[in-house]
Amino acid sequence: MFAENTEELAQNKLLLLYIIDKSEKPLANKEITEFVLEKNYMNYFLIQQYLSELIQANFIEYLDRDNKDLYYILDKGKATLSYFEDRIPKKIKEEIINKFMELKGQEKKSTQILGDYYQKEDGQFMVNLKLVEKDEALFSLYINVATIEQAKKICSTWEKNTEYIYKNMLNMLVGEKIASIEE
Repeated sequence: MFAENTEELAQNKLLLLYIIDKSEKPLANKEITEFVLEKNYMNYFLIQQYLSELIQANFIEYLDRDNKDLYYILDKGKATLSYFEDRIPKKIKEEIINKFMELKGQEKKSTQILGDYYQKEDGQFMVNLKLVEKDEALFSLYINVATIEQAKKICSTWEKNTEYIYKNMLNMLVGEKIASIEE
């Protein structure tokens, strides 16, 4: 309807598949639309038309998660993308990857997981674990331990399991069920 030719149509749909696939997290319609419009890859109406067609063809799925409608690439979409990814210009793929790296950097700045320790005068070690979001401390915990090995282990465990630890600390404090590490 809007596309000038079938080559452009295919390239635009592949572009949307590529964006959804390369994102480390599922994207909402608004995020995809802003991403594509920012670089002027296609207009708003084409984006919506192609997303709808990709859903109908079972290349992507649109699901409600945590009160957000998000797009997920399906196996059929991944297979198609792997066969035809070379039809997306290299420059555009680089722009997309760079944009995701930039967004990831911004996300890291907005949420920081910090684990630090220092030796006290009595020879023991003080460990400080923090979860900071947008320059505001959401969680901070000081723990006194006997050895540097314990301090290092606590910091490492915190950095690897922050969400699990934070969630369970909150649940314990408000008297709710403790989550398993698989959740």
